Amino acid sequence: MKKRFFSVALIATLASSMMLTSCIGSFKLTNKVLTWNKQVGSKFVNELVFVAFWILPVYELSALADLLVLNSIEFWSGSNPVQASTKTIDGKNGRYIVKCDKDGYTITNTADKSVVKFNFYADDNSWTVCSGDKEVKFMQFVDEGHVKMLTPEGDFKTVELSERGVYAYKQMVNSSIQYAMR
Repeated sequence: MKKRFFSVALIATLASSMMLTSCIGSFKLTNKVLTWNKQVGSKFVNELVFVAFWILPVYELSALADLLVLNSIEFWSGSNPVQASTKTIDGKNGRYIVKCDKDGYTITNTADKSVVKFNFYADDNSWTVCSGDKEVKFMQFVDEGHVKMLTPEGDFKTVELSERGVYAYKQMVNSSIQYAMR
């Protein structure tokens, strides 16, 4: 009995050491989204995009993809698939192609051919997210000092690009989220 217990414990310990490695990973996809956000405009625009990406769960999904798929690929293969402008990612739920171009980002599921796009439209200075045939605008530049931002209710609010304006927008979003959670 003691011999069997010792063997099982040894096998479990070795298996755990292989599966539960302490590789944190580089979180390339999440960092790429954050880096892009820092280049969008002034610090106020960057903050508004940051909040909008939490509303639309862009950061949550990119962090989850990094955590569950990309960091594991990086650990076992030695390279992260997000480093190039077009990469194929084999994930637990399928294979995805991520492309970066001058208009934004396109993520394609190769199994069901579903596509999610983040597009910038220069004609009206706006950013959208598209899935299937539904496209949602989440931000539009109005002028040097204002942007229209998507609210959790689905309408737009003009936000002043200042500390006061960004703070008011964040408060409005937080209030809406807290109200919805009740």
